[in-house]
Amino acid sequence: MINRRESKQINVGNVKIGGGAPISIQSMTNTDTRDIEATNAQIQALYEAGCEIVSCAVVDIEAAKAFRQITEASSIPVIADIHFDHKLAIEAIESGAHAIRINPGNIGSADKVKAVVEAAKANGCSIRVGVNAGSLEKDLLKKHGVCAESLVMSAESHIRQIEALGFYDMKVSLKASSVPLTFQAYRMFAEKSDYPLHIGVTEAGTFFAGSVKSSAGIGALLLSGIGDTFRVSLTGDPAEEIRVAWQLLNALEIRRRGPEIISCPTCGRTEIALVKLAEEVERRAASLTSTISIAVMGCPVNGPGEAREADYGIAGGKGNGLIFKKGEIIKKVSEEKIIDELFGILVDDGIN
Repeated sequence: MINRRESKQINVGNVKIGGGAPISIQSMTNTDTRDIEATNAQIQALYEAGCEIVSCAVVDIEAAKAFRQITEASSIPVIADIHFDHKLAIEAIESGAHAIRINPGNIGSADKVKAVVEAAKANGCSIRVGVNAGSLEKDLLKKHGVCAESLVMSAESHIRQIEALGFYDMKVSLKASSVPLTFQAYRMFAEKSDYPLHIGVTEAGTFFAGSVKSSAGIGALLLSGIGDTFRVSLTGDPAEEIRVAWQLLNALEIRRRGPEIISCPTCGRTEIALVKLAEEVERRAASLTSTISIAVMGCPVNGPGEAREADYGIAGGKGNGLIFKKGEIIKKVSEEKIIDELFGILVDDGIN
């Protein structure tokens, strides 16, 4: 069992963050936020995929004003992602953003930061203090360079500035594109503060490389008990981020959503089109919400035994297939019928 770091609890809309609340999955739209229809459609698709919090880039005042219609249509809390212009933050807050993501270091003067914090107070909006290795303050870079200490000192400085204004509804992120640097920064910060943490590896890459990189960094932190929300950052369709995120939580046995697919890595004994079968089972199982496990094994001799703990499974060779349940063979069918037969059994058993 993972012992999670104790943290204070805040709210992002109706989602509780930290303080023992479930770890939440977050993503970000890649539509033009000013295109309200496209943005709402993508948020709905993310929600249906299992996203629990979403952020949208605020590029100008039109995008900030769009938050009124976006938040009203959204099934999940919406965060306004702000850079540089404090007026955009205030407009987004007053237009209904449930939270804002800012780096106080690039918002501007102390008076500008104060104006943003006062708007957040007045509208029940929480703040994510987002520190990034690519945008550290010049004095920190000159003195320490890009390192975990710099990220932590930057976050602490911004937090003190906001706390001095009487505001405490914050979560914090300290992201880098380097997995070791990200891990070190979060570990260091977690020992010094009890603010909830949004974790992730920034600029992780495309689906394949980004999934590996994100899983390495996020997985290491979650296993260490660190992390209250997270985003798997991938270049491409943000719905893929949610798919990877849930697989990660499933693998870490933290949360479950939908079936777990277990498939063997293939070997010289494989006598069935295992890759094709596994991919088709995964595709068809994606619409299921039940947290069953399904094994896809390539060896009819050892398959059922090796996947004994799976709820359901298939194994086969030389054109034939076996369907088993809890390690017991319940049906023998031809290879081409095995997937239809498996899902027919799931329907009969009330699995949806």
